[in-house]
Amino acid sequence: MSLIRKFATVGSGTMASRVLGFTREMLMAAALGIGPVADAFYAAFQFPNTFRRLFAEGAFNAAFVPLYAKEVEAGGIEGARRFSEEVFGVLFSALIVLTILMQLSMPLLVATIVAPGFASDPDKFELTVGLALIMFPYLICMSLSAMMAGMLNSLRHYFAAALAPIILNIVLIGVLAYAWWQGHDGREVGYGLAWGVLVSGVAQLGLLWLAVRRLGVRIGFRRPRLTPNVKRMLWLAFPAAVTGGITQINTLVGTAIASTEAAAVASLAMADRIYQLPLGVVGIAVAIVLLPELARALKAGDEREAASLQNRSVEFTLFLTLPAAAALFVIAEPIIRVLYERGEFAAMGATAQVASILAVFGLGLPAYVLIQAFRPGFFAREDTRTPMIFAAISAATNLTLALILLPRLGAPGIAVASAVAAWMNVSLLFATLLKRGHWIADRALGKRVPRLVAAALAMGVALWFASDFLSAWLQPTSALIEQVLALGALCAGGAVVYFALAFAIGGADVATVRRAMRRRGAKPADDAGLNG
Repeated sequence: MSLIRKFATVGSGTMASRVLGFTREMLMAAALGIGPVADAFYAAFQFPNTFRRLFAEGAFNAAFVPLYAKEVEAGGIEGARRFSEEVFGVLFSALIVLTILMQLSMPLLVATIVAPGFASDPDKFELTVGLALIMFPYLICMSLSAMMAGMLNSLRHYFAAALAPIILNIVLIGVLAYAWWQGHDGREVGYGLAWGVLVSGVAQLGLLWLAVRRLGVRIGFRRPRLTPNVKRMLWLAFPAAVTGGITQINTLVGTAIASTEAAAVASLAMADRIYQLPLGVVGIAVAIVLLPELARALKAGDEREAASLQNRSVEFTLFLTLPAAAALFVIAEPIIRVLYERGEFAAMGATAQVASILAVFGLGLPAYVLIQAFRPGFFAREDTRTPMIFAAISAATNLTLALILLPRLGAPGIAVASAVAAWMNVSLLFATLLKRGHWIADRALGKRVPRLVAAALAMGVALWFASDFLSAWLQPTSALIEQVLALGALCAGGAVVYFALAFAIGGADVATVRRAMRRRGAKPADDAGLNG
């Protein structure tokens, strides 16, 4: 399967999840607005979600995926199965202990780490603790799901892992629909959503476990022991854990800082949901596919293939991310108005604040995506220490700027800090790859990137004038269908302008795209047998 098709496979599943995520957020905005229940839910969900990203998507994937891919190449599926069982025993035991400790400490954790700003509001504080207690076991399900997803990705089966997050959105949409039908108040909606998160975690784990079993891989529970393989994984995971930990702790700190300002936590979460669409569809798809592919190429000693993988990945990410960034910056307010401005959200007049946050996130979007494209260049070489150092530097920058800018700019100041820190991280990663000779930018990439930037800028200018022309149809006084059609026309028109210019001026090449779509890579030795 070609690299672009692999990106598309993961991206399509992620796209479906993000679209349903939009639907979920629209319903939540209508039901809760950016009021105290919304603040409490987002703060409580941030806590297990932070640990999920740290253990599941960060440290675990960075260490487990390259080692598992190498086990598949070197020892076949049986050796990989033994390795996965050893890891499963240690991971499951550690997660049980961590969850028990966190459950017992939850009131203290909320008061000191998660949302100290809520301590002055007893009802809000109590609600946050209650929701966090229900949702934290979600971490167990999602961390084990990450292991299953890593196995599937290493075996070049990407779709089930990309599709699994859809379950969360389907369950929460069902909860919100039922709450509306039953006429539940905000507090009841909050608790219903918390239980929905937990149920969805169990369902996702079940789906991925079945997908792994269908490939003929059976994972039994082994008594947790620090075998040489597990020690090697932990040795690699520790710097990655610190890397992800710095980033995620920084996110928690940002939430804690935002909790001192009313509605800031919910505003940041709602803007985050929108920019996560291109980040998830492009950036996460690239990271998921690129890491095992790079590890496999380097294991085979094919540096030329590794360099090609990295160049095409960056080209692909910028090709799709630059226009998204321009659109989020230029038409942030119409996007927020059409998606969210109804029910409690409209009553609270939250559009301007959330739109300003989204516009800043748009400026940082290319950096957030490029981080996902650059880190595999280190992880695939079993270097998790360097990204750790760079994450620490960018996190310190983020925290410092957030503390400085929040009193001056409000919640958008936290978004500014995040975007600046992301660009700093990207610069450090890229410069180091170049210095070490691990990145050789080919002529095609050097020629196309400036032209893609020019096409995105031109599209941004076109959107600016078009949004002014369609402003009468984008106002709250217009019918919702008129607003949707006007926003759809803006997005479609912007896409036509961008892609036409990108191909016309040489930012992209039709023949190259066609060849990339047709090119198929070698299948792993055991792949055929896994499907039989």
